[in-house]
Amino acid sequence: SSSGLEASLLSVDLPIAFCTMAARSLMQRLLAGRAQDAVARCAARQVAAPAAPRSLHTSAAALAAKVSPAELTKILSERIANFQDQQDVQEVGRVLSVGDGIARIYGLKGVKAGEMVEFSSGLKGMALNLETDNVGVVVFGDDRAIVEGDSVKCTGTIVDVPIGDGLLGRVVDALGTPIDGQGPIQTKERRRVELKAPGIIPRQSVHEPMTTGLKAVDSLIPIGRGQRELIIGDRQTGKTAIAIDTILNQKAINESPDTKNHLYCIYVAVGQKRSTVAQLFEILRKNDCLKYTTVVAATASDAAPLQFLAPYTGCAMAEYFRDNGKHAVIFYDDLSKQAVAYRQMSLLLRRPPGREAYPGDVFYLHSRLLERAAKMNEVTHGGG
Repeated sequence: SSSGLEASLLSVDLPIAFCTMAARSLMQRLLAGRAQDAVARCAARQVAAPAAPRSLHTSAAALAAKVSPAELTKILSERIANFQDQQDVQEVGRVLSVGDGIARIYGLKGVKAGEMVEFSSGLKGMALNLETDNVGVVVFGDDRAIVEGDSVKCTGTIVDVPIGDGLLGRVVDALGTPIDGQGPIQTKERRRVELKAPGIIPRQSVHEPMTTGLKAVDSLIPIGRGQRELIIGDRQTGKTAIAIDTILNQKAINESPDTKNHLYCIYVAVGQKRSTVAQLFEILRKNDCLKYTTVVAATASDAAPLQFLAPYTGCAMAEYFRDNGKHAVIFYDDLSKQAVAYRQMSLLLRRPPGREAYPGDVFYLHSRLLERAAKMNEVTHGGG
């Protein structure tokens, strides 16, 4: 019937209408909640964010008003003048092995013989063996600070030492570093330790005597300027005493007003005890002889490369006076210990040994050193 049909339709429409109203209420609540969250977030951003500039053009105009064109031009000119387009490129190698004062380096393809190299620990060394796959470097110092894999860089300079009048009265090591506790050396000149001996033409024959103050020496076997003299004898026979007495006897000559006859003294102690060097320094100080004397010390506790280098260091310092028309005498005490140090270095570098395990060039080691002593002629300032 019609009434039954309407009742059935009503019973169907009521649940549908109720669901629609509930969905609309839920949607309104969700939208209201999202709107409130958005408003809260915007308010938080406005509180946290700093005040933005009013206008980009305004800040640029203010900056232009503060910096005048003249100041801007000055700043740009200074920047251009101080601009450096040079690149600092250094050749770097790596330590393959180290021990007994010898380091094997890989990677230094452009290193030169006798060049100074620097380890990452700050130690210095000198390249001696240039082989196909590695470089043999002697370390100037304690090699325990070097480990395998450390970086090594070339310095680009052959080993050199400071020279000049500022070294007088000082005690230095084989690298010219002061070890007497009197501060740095006031000199800017430097000289290579390994230099070629003067030729035949610049030299002059030995004709001018050098007074030692020892009557037996000056009367029977006089020594001339530019001459080499060997002091040989057994232990404790007074070899060092002759050298010290000669230095002490130069005081009267060096106190004279005639500076042309002044004789500067260089004493090189190789392989001696530190106490012996300290006693020598005290004797020179008490007799006021330090003002014309320099002491180069490579003691027995120093590394073999430093004992090998010390005589060449002293010779370079003495050559400064010779080349400036002055006179100098140098004492090597003694060269046999330098030969022993050189033998140790050569054996560790695996160079072929000769008689008594000395290398074949041990004689050249001393001949190239002693030949640097010379009496120069007047054209070359006449020093000796």
